[in-house]
Amino acid sequence: MLAQATFIDVPGPTVSAERRHAPSWAEARQLAYHCAGPLPPLNLRPADAIGRTLTANITASQDLPHYASSAMDGWAINGNGPWVMTTAGLPLSPGEASVIATGGLIPAGASAVLRKESGVVVDGAGGARQLTLKPDAKLGETLPGRHIRPAGEEASAGEVLIPAGTLLNPAHIALAAVAGSDELQVQRKPSVAVVLTGSEVVTSGKPAPGQVRDAFGPQLDTVISQLGGEPRGQIRIGDSYDEWLAALAGGQSGPLPDVTITTGGTGKSGTDHFRDAIAALGGRLLLDGIAMRPGHPAVMAELPDGRFVIGLPGNPLAAMMALMTLGEPLLAALGNRPLQSAVLMTSGADIDPDPGRTRLMPCTLVHDLVFPASHTGPGMMRGLAWADGYMAVPPAGAAAGTPVQVLPLPWTTSFSSGVRTRVPMV
Repeated sequence: MLAQATFIDVPGPTVSAERRHAPSWAEARQLAYHCAGPLPPLNLRPADAIGRTLTANITASQDLPHYASSAMDGWAINGNGPWVMTTAGLPLSPGEASVIATGGLIPAGASAVLRKESGVVVDGAGGARQLTLKPDAKLGETLPGRHIRPAGEEASAGEVLIPAGTLLNPAHIALAAVAGSDELQVQRKPSVAVVLTGSEVVTSGKPAPGQVRDAFGPQLDTVISQLGGEPRGQIRIGDSYDEWLAALAGGQSGPLPDVTITTGGTGKSGTDHFRDAIAALGGRLLLDGIAMRPGHPAVMAELPDGRFVIGLPGNPLAAMMALMTLGEPLLAALGNRPLQSAVLMTSGADIDPDPGRTRLMPCTLVHDLVFPASHTGPGMMRGLAWADGYMAVPPAGAAAGTPVQVLPLPWTTSFSSGVRTRVPMV
């Protein structure tokens, strides 16, 4: 179900009608998060589940360990010595012993394990070999239960070993395997395809006048992974309507993705085909523009089969801010993760107001203060490349020394210092 956003109507002659009817940055994030629900879980082999979120408890299928075993290399013994040596693995009568290795099954009748450092085997009467304690053996070496790992020492059958909701690491996987799990039920990650548009975009060499280098192709798959999605490949198209229609209909090979991200083509000129292609496919616009800068032409839609499409503006920084605003919440919702909250940090600079829209500004952290980065025009990537996060500056601006909302970038998941108060975005 699509969440109903309450759009802010900011009066005043400096605010355009289009901006007054667009959702705010915070509303857009909430809408993107609440328009989708978690994808169903899937079952994976343990080795393939590392880095996934468990959706069903892992329990011990039997006692761990499921049999009594030796904690030492040495001899299984019955009673106090000396002991007559017998065949390994056979039941032991009182006064008998047999060789056993670490992890070996404790034979019936064994009362303890004598470690090899504490005993010696000698020839006895009648050719029988005999095990005796060494003179320097520690006290208590033959006490009942000594050096025996009892069944169920680590866990009892049915005990929960890894609860649902755990982000699985390699040690979890090893524990699951020991517990007898051949498959693990984990949260499915949303699959994401990328449609790169623009006949003026080149992927190598120096661009000629009128051409631009591709700023999206090299980075988007990695960013998608950092946001919790599974990249499903990229296709590159020109600027024609037919190419747009084919790409959004499922031009990629293999299963259709849960989310498609497009770059460019979200304006409202005759060469921008996002909206027309969505309409032709029977889809609906969930959001058409956001009262923020940069990134205000961002669009989000849903197709009849439940797939989502996010249209990013063509300018690189504007596109990345739009991806943080819409893509991060949508992928979190589909992946059954909470929406990341902003933190309040102290602005180190005066930031002018921008009536009617939130300004998203890459920022750096210096001595617990956040400062807007330089080189942050809509088409620039230099400032974002060195930023610690981005500031969400309200329409009224921010004065130096006052709190401002800040979020990390996907590749800077935390701030290096400073006391921060976690707050909801409003």
